[in-house]
Amino acid sequence: MAEHFISRDAAEGDLLAAAAYVGEGVRSSDGRAEAMGAVIPRYLARGEVDLAAELANSVDDPYSRDKLLTLVAEECAERDDDEYALQLVDAIEDHGLQAQAFERVALVEAGKGNVERAAEIADSMAHPDYVLGGIAVYQAGAGDIAAAEATLESIDFATAKVSALQQIAGRLIGNGDTEGSVKWLESAQVAAGEIEHDEERIRSLCEIGSSFVEAKRNDRSIEAFDAARESAEKLDNLHRDLFLATCALGFLVAGSGELADRTLDIVTDKTHISSALLGFARHYWNSGDKDLALDTLDEAYSILASQREIETRDSRARNGLLAAVAVQFAGFGKSERGVEIASENPDPNETSGALSQISQILIVQNEDDYARETVEQLGDDSNCAGALIGLSVAAKDRGDDATALKFLDEASLVAESIPQLGARSGVMNELALRYAAFGLSEKASEISSSNIELIGAIRDSSGQAVMLAMLSDVYDRAKIALSESDRSQLGLFIRRADL
Repeated sequence: MAEHFISRDAAEGDLLAAAAYVGEGVRSSDGRAEAMGAVIPRYLARGEVDLAAELANSVDDPYSRDKLLTLVAEECAERDDDEYALQLVDAIEDHGLQAQAFERVALVEAGKGNVERAAEIADSMAHPDYVLGGIAVYQAGAGDIAAAEATLESIDFATAKVSALQQIAGRLIGNGDTEGSVKWLESAQVAAGEIEHDEERIRSLCEIGSSFVEAKRNDRSIEAFDAARESAEKLDNLHRDLFLATCALGFLVAGSGELADRTLDIVTDKTHISSALLGFARHYWNSGDKDLALDTLDEAYSILASQREIETRDSRARNGLLAAVAVQFAGFGKSERGVEIASENPDPNETSGALSQISQILIVQNEDDYARETVEQLGDDSNCAGALIGLSVAAKDRGDDATALKFLDEASLVAESIPQLGARSGVMNELALRYAAFGLSEKASEISSSNIELIGAIRDSSGQAVMLAMLSDVYDRAKIALSESDRSQLGLFIRRADL
């Protein structure tokens, strides 16, 4: 019998402990890592860092162990135990992951105002730039502008400096100080010009352009997007059209329709053209020009539909965009058109996702019967159950509890027919939480107890551990107490794990 950090008594009285016990008994390296990947973050949320560290150390796969130790170290830093955090980081074997762990611990220290400790850790790092950026963000937020500027000056890596400047500006915008954010964004734009990697420089300029709009400086936004466009035109790879389409939408939002049209005219990839037009349509709709929004959305669909297979660089991106266009038609009040477009998507998963979203939009629009008809087109029981739960949420949000419960009851019936045990367990988790939200604790408890039995039928021990860990969230959030029957079921898991 394998040695366990979790006692049998603990495992028989707590779902997460049972999940950990089962996970400890998994013999395969990958399976044990998968199980602990589900268990350890939940123990960290409970504050049990010592146990989490022991469980992380028990993982055989070095990469997975190092990733889990990083999580534990970061949580220790959050709980002001930086000494233990650094001990755990020292135990990480992979040099790259260890560097990341040092950075994350130092950033936690910086975010909490422990500037000296963060700087001390940064001094031991080969590449401390992002930590220095975190220190500067804290200093600026605390009102020590001179110190923040001095720290920023010490950053050598331009991308890290730009990131810090954007964070400082973003906090000011969030606090309503749009005027104060402008100088930081201007500095970010200057620093972005020093980024050597073309794609990273263009991406940063686009982000800065969007931030200038939030800061109510459309003129500066246009300048940033123009700099991004100029660099994007010189690219000779697949990213060119993506960035140009982003710039086109940025120009439109910043108030220059002429620049938007001129930029979109030089985009060649139809997926990116359609993506930009979808953004245009949303902007027009939000601006009150609904006719133009619908015309633009129709153009986006037409261009996408005309794209031949030989012209398609990324079929996954195209199918995802087609689903987004379908959902947007429903959002614009053209649900039948949306359903039609969703149904022609060659990716069944995208079709299901789009139809599910459209059905929820129909509930918001008080088209309950049509919403139910749309769900029926999904076919797959797992998708249907998930969509019905979505309808229940939408109905509750509009204040119609009776309809919400009706959809929830229907989802519960459909869930019984889901053949994949893992998928059925996930749906049952959601059902229990939704019933608990209605105050139907007995129903939630009944479903959750049935879920424990269901998980017992899963043959893969690592899968059992993951499902039990997920179910423990339901018991905690819905405040469900383990029944004697539940404890008996957990006893079965434990005895199997001991074999």
